[in-house]
Amino acid sequence: SKTDIEKQKTEGPQFKFEGGDTHDFGIVKRGPVAMHKFEFTNVGNQPIIITDVKPSCGCTNVEWIKTPVLPGQKGFIQLGLKTEEQHGVFNKEVYIQSNAITPNGEKRYTLYIKGNAVGEDPKK
Repeated sequence: SKTDIEKQKTEGPQFKFEGGDTHDFGIVKRGPVAMHKFEFTNVGNQPIIITDVKPSCGCTNVEWIKTPVLPGQKGFIQLGLKTEEQHGVFNKEVYIQSNAITPNGEKRYTLYIKGNAVGEDPKK
């Protein structure tokens, strides 16, 4: 029924990230910048405005959509991970300052990136 659908719509702006809130780079070779674009849909009923995106370390350059993302529209946050600063298994957070609803009422929305940075293949 229509009322059930309306109940599912969240009051306020809300992220829904394609593939979830975590991106696993897998095994990356240390050196090149590893790029990843987090794409999201605003599943709430008010525009999402992202004011800042801060990685937990200075190891990434970040771009994000600067215009409001209206309900039902898509936006993105793109990261460039400096793999030469990673050694072995890494787990990083990316903090999004925005007006969107956050899980558990946290101050900001958190994305996670992980992977395993390896050096040159010693057999070569």
